[in-house]
Parts: sequence; structure tokens; C-alpha cells
Amino acid sequence: MENSDVETLLGEAETAFEREATEIETGLDVDGAGMLQLKKACRLLKAAKHLREENGYYTVVIEASFGAIERTLQFYLLKNGFLQPEEYIDHQTVYERSYDAGLYDEELRDRLTELWMDNRSQSYYRQGIASQRRAEKMLELVEAVHTHVLQLAGESHECICNTA
Repeated sequence: MENSDVETLLGEAETAFEREATEIETGLDVDGAGMLQLKKACRLLKAAKHLREENGYYTVVIEASFGAIERTLQFYLLKNGFLQPEEYIDHQTVYERSYDAGLYDEELRDRLTELWMDNRSQSYYRQGIASQRRAEKMLELVEAVHTHVLQLAGESHECICNTA
């Protein structure tokens, strides 16, 4: 990438992340790691719905749906002390910890994990092609997970995506 703008722009991006955030995204200026994950889940869900309406952005809808499910589960884990804000957990661990927290049974844990492992990466890396039906079903799933977790947590009023 010599003789391109990549190196300069990479430096500018690095500097932007090193500086304190200003002019932050509306709705994400919240106290607490759990609430931040909830608001991020809402943003991902709302973006996925918008892109579905634009028609043809199925890969992004699927990707955002998986992200929204994980952020929703992380919200619950953080809110209820099953995860600490400074902890980093990977995709699979989110599903495992949510099972440990009693959000669902072993069978559902295994199915959610398998759905992520078998399909998220395939859609993302084009080994499995995203389709309208797949995107629609992922949106229905994330909306159900999001609504269920918010109701269980008693935090439906904090939702900014109008799903719960």
C-alpha cells in the first residue's frame, strides 16, 4: 500500500481513538457498562431493521443481528453480576455465561452457539450466502431475544429501539 493514503489515514484513525471522545452518538451517553451494552444492542437492531428496508443488505442485517443478540445478553450479564465491566469475553462465552445466568436451558445454549458458529462466519466470509429469508429470520430472533431479556430484567423502559 505504498504511495497511498492508507498509512496517513491509519495514523489519523489511531489518533482519533487515542483522544477523548467528543460529540458522541446520541443515546449512548449512559452510566454503567450494562446500560451501554443495552443501548448498543438497540442501535444494532434499529440499524439492521433500517438496512432490511433498504433491501439487499442481508449480510449486514445478519451480522448486526448477531451483534445485537450478544450485546443484549451482555447487558443482562452485566446488570446481574455474571460479568464484570473489565472482563473481555468472546462470542461463544457470551452464550455460555447466559446459560450459567439461567437465561435459557442447555439445549437453547447449544443451538444459539451452533447458529453463531455455523452461520455467522459463513455468511460473513461468503461461504454461505446471505439471503432475504435468513436476514428476516435473524431479525425476528434478535427482536424476540431483546424483548425477552428486557422484560426479564425489568428494563423495557430503557429500550431505545422500540422493540421491547
